[in-house]
Amino acid sequence: MQEKKITLPITKDIADSLRAGDYVYLTGTIYSARDAAHKRMTEALESGKELPFPIKDQTVYYLGPTPARKGQVIGSAGPTTASRMDKYTPELLKLGMIGMIGKGKRSEAVIESMKENHAVYFAAVGGAGALLSKCITKAEVIAYEDLGAEAVYKLEVKEFPVVVVIDNKGNDLYKR
Repeated sequence: MQEKKITLPITKDIADSLRAGDYVYLTGTIYSARDAAHKRMTEALESGKELPFPIKDQTVYYLGPTPARKGQVIGSAGPTTASRMDKYTPELLKLGMIGMIGKGKRSEAVIESMKENHAVYFAAVGGAGALLSKCITKAEVIAYEDLGAEAVYKLEVKEFPVVVVIDNKGNDLYKR
């Protein structure tokens, strides 16, 4: 296990260097999307439309933040259970998504797709949303505003703490 600082986006070489158990601090741009946004993105792809952000080499945080209080960039920003996005994930991985942040286990289909597409799954600490929000320096709704907390956000993060739970070789901390 190592501690690493990564400036986003994650490249294939960076993804290949990460191992399950590594502590990572992410700095740069990530996008948030939960169940409803994933459903809309899939529908957009099925109808030949583009996604609301360039998915290639991007990291998606499974997040539905609470409203920001006065003086805050964003409200509590804790992770959502990742398995809720599993039915949508292999298609997004094929399109080049390289990182995912959530909590909990992933399906075998997602893990196989991660190996094929050199992607990495990070866990953020559930229950620590207020602390995680302090690492988000900018938050902007960029799509599906009508979904409220489940809208797609473009987030700027600084030293956002995560753990590699599943690396792109299929090593899985939940199976140790």
